[in-house]
Amino acid sequence: MRLALGLSLLLLGACAASVARTGAPAPTTVTAPVTAPEKTLTVPTAGAPEVSVKPGINDDWRRRDTRRLVRRLQSESREIWAQRERVVDVAAARPGAVVADVGAGSGFLTLLLARAVGPGGKVYALDINRGLLDNIAAEARAAGLGNVETMVTPEDRTPLPPDSVDLLFMCDAYHHFEYPRSMMRSLRAALRPGGELVLVELERIPGKTSPAMLDHVRAGKDVFLAELLADGFELVREEEVAELTENYVLRLRKPASADAAPR
Repeated sequence: MRLALGLSLLLLGACAASVARTGAPAPTTVTAPVTAPEKTLTVPTAGAPEVSVKPGINDDWRRRDTRRLVRRLQSESREIWAQRERVVDVAAARPGAVVADVGAGSGFLTLLLARAVGPGGKVYALDINRGLLDNIAAEARAAGLGNVETMVTPEDRTPLPPDSVDLLFMCDAYHHFEYPRSMMRSLRAALRPGGELVLVELERIPGKTSPAMLDHVRAGKDVFLAELLADGFELVREEEVAELTENYVLRLRKPASADAAPR
């Protein structure tokens, strides 16, 4: 009995000495790789609410002084304003089509799209700023365009019904999305199978793009395209538009197969 107790105490002392010499095992630490913002792909965990990719990006856009926004959007120094007819021509909205102008802004492209689709078509103007949408509705009435409907849009989803749109048109709007994954999956649901997305966006090229624009636009073409492909769109082509030097144009498609879903 005393021998057994002695052996137990001896073994316990040896274990304690070993721990004292080596210390407790260090916890395993996994260091996530650091990636540059230009290469960041924002894909939220399934079922988890999406976190804003650029908090405050639209604070100025929500201001009630829409006149200042209109002056900025329709400035002669802005490439999209100067080349507005060419941009709508590249969008190729066919007569009779249903188009969603997402992030319609002052609506100068909305009205051109409404003329392109004709009386048999329809254009939904979507924006988060109700004042801008009121201006669009007034201008459409003044121009005799009865095929324009405005919709105030939440930050993370669209009010468009499922399978209701032939063409999604977004001009300098995608980089304003605080919740791009949630918004794009909602927009994809609104697009009919085989329908297209025309994305007009600002170039973001370090060393070429101005510092202010580098700060404003969160990522470049490669990242934005990767996000849209992850959302279940297919790339049709990048449009070559010689008149545009500050913007690029991507044409994508929602697969016709119902089996194709976002990853």
